Amino acid sequence: MAIDPPLTENELDAFRRLDTCLVCNAIEAFDVRLYNTGFADPSIHSVFNDLPPMVGYAATARLRSGDPPVQGGRYRDRSDWWTNILSVPPPRVVVVQDMDDPPGRGAFLGDVHAAILRALGCVGFVSNGAVRELPRVRAMNFSLFAGNIAVSHAYAHVFALGESVSVGGLEISQGDLLHGDVHGLLDIPKEIARKVPAVATRLREQEDQVIKYCQSQEFSIDGLCAIFKKL
Repeated sequence: MAIDPPLTENELDAFRRLDTCLVCNAIEAFDVRLYNTGFADPSIHSVFNDLPPMVGYAATARLRSGDPPVQGGRYRDRSDWWTNILSVPPPRVVVVQDMDDPPGRGAFLGDVHAAILRALGCVGFVSNGAVRELPRVRAMNFSLFAGNIAVSHAYAHVFALGESVSVGGLEISQGDLLHGDVHGLLDIPKEIARKVPAVATRLREQEDQVIKYCQSQEFSIDGLCAIFKKL
């Protein structure tokens, strides 16, 4: 379920200024889930590591590319899917679980679909499957998180619109708030979302204090222990 009401643009900007590791640390401070949950495993990686952190609400679907769809061989007009995406608050992140075994035979997301999703207010695409046409997608400043890269779309087609999916071991429901960057992808629990940036900022200040001391000429183990006692 999406956060109600959705985050304001200022609240979203606060997340865009934070790296995913720091957001993850801040979430741990609320003790709302186990520390080994809430994020995708290393099979899901950021394709464009130079892009800033991505934050947005998930619009979910499932995908197959190894076999032709039941009706027709190509999916061009998917107004049902596009309408479903617009049911999620902006900014939107499309999340597609590739159901093939192994996933990633064909890539649904290329330059054309990236342009369509951008026009629909999407800022990124997440899949355990494949993506392609990377230079043209990168030129759109469109974030990609995927399991692999493929040369062909094969028979890629989406179905099960708006249903819960699993990508890299991360369970994602329609409307979930996602954050991702070069380190990976995580889900932000909606009940604490508005409180996370302030906690993350405080944690960053504490980290900077430790790093600054470690780089100073006054460094000692006793002094380091004293700093940690104050944190």
